[in-house]
Amino acid sequence: MKTRLLLCSVLVILMGVAGGTQGPQTVPYDHIHLAAPDPEQAYDWYVANLEGQEGENPGRMVFEPFTGRRPLPIQLMHIEAPNAAPSAGGVIHSIGFSFPDVEAKVRELQSAGASVVEPARDIPGLWKQAVVVDPWGVTIELVEDADQTGFHHIALQVADPEAATDWFLSAFGGERLKLGGSLDALRYDHTYLLVRQGQGAPSEGRAIDHLGWMPPDLDALGAHFSDTGVMFTREPRPTPNRLGHRTAYVESHGGARIELVEHAACAWGEVGG
Repeated sequence: MKTRLLLCSVLVILMGVAGGTQGPQTVPYDHIHLAAPDPEQAYDWYVANLEGQEGENPGRMVFEPFTGRRPLPIQLMHIEAPNAAPSAGGVIHSIGFSFPDVEAKVRELQSAGASVVEPARDIPGLWKQAVVVDPWGVTIELVEDADQTGFHHIALQVADPEAATDWFLSAFGGERLKLGGSLDALRYDHTYLLVRQGQGAPSEGRAIDHLGWMPPDLDALGAHFSDTGVMFTREPRPTPNRLGHRTAYVESHGGARIELVEHAACAWGEVGG
C-alpha cells in the first residue's frame, strides 16, 4: 500500500483538489460499524472479497497491516441486526474501496453475491467508479485511485453539504477539500469523508449503523464539544470497558450516529508512537 501521508500538492495535481484547509483540531478516524443478521458470515465475506485482515479483537478487520504503532489502522466491524435497512437512503450512504481494476473487482463481487447498481464509469476530475451492494444492504463504491488502494472513503448524503462539512470540521478537524473542484470532502490521514447533496435518514438501524473517531483524550474532546455546542447522545464511560476502551456517542448534523473511542487500556492503545 502507498504511504499514508500524501503531500497536499500531489493531491492537487492528481485529484483536482481545490482550496484545502485545516480544521481547528484533528481527531483520527477509527472505524465503521456495519449491521448483518450473521456477523461472522459478513466478516468472512469482507475478508475474502475486499482484502480485510484480522483486526484488534475477534470480529474486527483492518485493510492494511498493523505496524504496532499509532495511529491504528481503520477497523471495520459487524453488529448483529436481523432487520437493518439498506445503507442507501440513510445519511451514511456508502463506504468506498480503491482497487487497480474496478471492472475486474465488480465481476468478482457479483460472483460472490453482490448486486451491481452502477457499472464502472469515469467520474470527471476524479476516478473511475462502480457501485455495488453487498448481500446485507451495504452500498460499496469501488474506485480506481492509483495513489491510494484499499479502504478509501465514507460517503454521506445530506440536505445541506456545506453545513454538514462545517459540523465535522468543527467537531473532528481534518483537511477540508473540494475533490474534482466541486465535491465537499474532509480528509483524515488516508480516509476521505465525502459529503454529497441528498436526503438521508438517520443512520442508526441501517446497514451502515455508525462511524467512529478515536480521540486520544475523550474528556478533552468533551470539553471542546461543550464549547462548540455538540451534545453527547451517550455520555463518556467513566472507566474502560472489558476491551480497554472508553466510549461515547454523538449525532452529527444530518443524523449520522458517531461513536467516540478512546483506546485507554487496550493492547493497541498502550503502544506509543
